[in-house]
Amino acid sequence: MSTTTHPSTTGSGHGRDPEPPPPGGVLWTTAGDIRSLLTLPAAFTLQVAHPAVGAGVDQYSVFRTDPWGRGERSLRSVMLWVYGGDEAVAEGRRVRRLHKEIQGTDTRGRRYHSLDPACYSWVHATGFPIALYAGRYLFRRITPAQERQLYAEWLRVGRILGIRDRDMPQTVEEFWPYYHRMLAEEIGPTKVALELLDTDAALPPPEVGGRAARLLLRLVWPVLRTAFLRLRVFVTVGFMPPDARAALGLRWSPAQERRLRRLGTALRILVPLLPERLRYLPAAREARARRRRAGAR
Repeated sequence: MSTTTHPSTTGSGHGRDPEPPPPGGVLWTTAGDIRSLLTLPAAFTLQVAHPAVGAGVDQYSVFRTDPWGRGERSLRSVMLWVYGGDEAVAEGRRVRRLHKEIQGTDTRGRRYHSLDPACYSWVHATGFPIALYAGRYLFRRITPAQERQLYAEWLRVGRILGIRDRDMPQTVEEFWPYYHRMLAEEIGPTKVALELLDTDAALPPPEVGGRAARLLLRLVWPVLRTAFLRLRVFVTVGFMPPDARAALGLRWSPAQERRLRRLGTALRILVPLLPERLRYLPAAREARARRRRAGAR
């Protein structure tokens, strides 16, 4: 992988700022729904299954020492890409700056830079198959037209991140051969991916609430930690497409599939009944409120 060729910062190649996904689109409707939180572990694990991405995260990320803070910051960034409006482009540039100095040797002994299209585009690409596959459980199976719309919106996110169009498959038909080639040639059980699939991994308690709440959480954390890690691994493997599971050598039994389907059915029924303040993440709630105010004028 080259250490000198990086994606442009505009994505379009014409000097114009890229546009975020449109209000009311597929991404805009689902990304901020609390059910989408369950898909993030699968996406992150598939990202770090890339030799260069896994090496970069292993060496530079604080996911081991500050997992909750790292997760919160990543989620805030994703929400800005989709709901941030004018802030989306600024956030994309901030993400690129953070990755500018990340370079080294990947898990196969090859030199890499985190902004090389070979690995930076893969990090972006993983979101589409995960959203599509997990959405069948958590939301509903989308139509071919909606699939095309979702991919077109995901391309917008790629441009927000500074990825050039020539470094992203431009259609669904172009995406799947690229995805399957990556699974066959690059993706595998890297050290970081295996850590994320370990139900005995070290995981500190989150720092939430006041002093008394944090003390209580520390006392019960050994039990909660085991339950949380088992749930994380369950949704990570369950919401990963079967071909991606195979690339990582992951097993998935019929009994696990039945449990995942029951979970999905319960969430499809119960979550839409929740009030908006509980159903949507803050960035999505604010964006929906802005849209309603604009429509009322």
